[in-house]
Amino acid sequence: MRVLVLGGGVVGVTSAYYLARAGHDVTVIDRQPGAGLETSFANAGQVSPGYSAPWAAPGIPVKAMKWLLMRHRPLVLWPRLEPRLYGWLAQMLANCTEDAYRRNKGRMVRLAEFSRDALRELRAETGITYDHREKGTLQLFRTQKQLDHVSEDTDVLDEYGVGYEVLDPAGCIAAEPALARVKGLFVGGLRLPGDETGDAHLFTQRLAALCARRGVNFRYGVAIAGLRHEGGRITGVETGTGEVLTADSYVAAMGSYTPALLRPLGVAVPVYPVKGYSLTLPVTDESAAPVSTVMDETFKVAITRLGDRIRVGGTAELAGFSQTLRGPRRATLERSLLDLFPAGGDAAQAQFWTGLRPMTPDGTPVVGPTAYANLYTNTGHGTLGWTMACGSGRLLADLMTGRAPEIAHEDLSGERYRKAA
Repeated sequence: MRVLVLGGGVVGVTSAYYLARAGHDVTVIDRQPGAGLETSFANAGQVSPGYSAPWAAPGIPVKAMKWLLMRHRPLVLWPRLEPRLYGWLAQMLANCTEDAYRRNKGRMVRLAEFSRDALRELRAETGITYDHREKGTLQLFRTQKQLDHVSEDTDVLDEYGVGYEVLDPAGCIAAEPALARVKGLFVGGLRLPGDETGDAHLFTQRLAALCARRGVNFRYGVAIAGLRHEGGRITGVETGTGEVLTADSYVAAMGSYTPALLRPLGVAVPVYPVKGYSLTLPVTDESAAPVSTVMDETFKVAITRLGDRIRVGGTAELAGFSQTLRGPRRATLERSLLDLFPAGGDAAQAQFWTGLRPMTPDGTPVVGPTAYANLYTNTGHGTLGWTMACGSGRLLADLMTGRAPEIAHEDLSGERYRKAA
């Protein structure tokens, strides 16, 4: 079967890998000059199945109002005359119930755990390297109130058999020795020892090279203008140059740009771009740098070790498709870094970056078939594209090949939104 994968980020490239491994003739199309150059380029670096949770949760509406008033706020909303944004926000608020949170987190943990295992198998079978470490994630609590609410997450982790440790300050320091320098700043933490870290951009580029050796064709610098269809099937991809590319099946993996591609077909995918920022800086003192990932719960900032660099990622900014680099967002990332690892790296040398995370209102990606017989989606992973990429790609390849998937998948497709409507 000939397959066109639309999008060359980490999700599109992992989809291509598993489709090619299943024996299909695969072509990847992307407007950029290489793989992984947009949202996959400089994300927080976490492969965090244990930290997979929807942003829509009980109490979030009240918390969001408080966050919006903080100086170093983790959430930023730019008022916009954009009905799609407010419709998406309304759907998100509808998911801020106990039942919805447990259901959505269960879906996300299921896919993320499967994805982490698939990544390990891929690493074993290919030997791919990408500055990865297998040293877990530490969610750090600065206040007793944060620590007191830890059971809200551990109850679901217990339900799905995800290992964790609730730590006192000494336990946090044992996991991340550099925190001994700032031990008065935190009261405890939740450690997820099964989590990993790695450079998603490096992984994507190296996996694309492995795909090319398997015969995958990469068409870079090709803008996608639209999809042709007839009789309930996709018949071709219109490009910016007027060329029409055809295949037997098609995968829409264009992140935040997927809804605009599918909307003319009557396929509604409730994905909205949630803008994130990161800093990447050189390690200057090994003993003062993080070992793996530390998630600063107060500012919702992740500080991750990637080889000889530190990646600091965070902030949720609702600003449409704007990719303006804003100074206050950098200040928040620097505040978290300098609070927790003040001597670990040189912030003055940091590279400042922003990307658009494709977020669904329930946090779960949209992976699976559509109303068109030969069109599939693999999008909407939000902050967890790197975490869920291998599992999503492997699941999609199984569905398209007609093999029984290894995990429950019916509630991961866009059908869940059609049923809700």
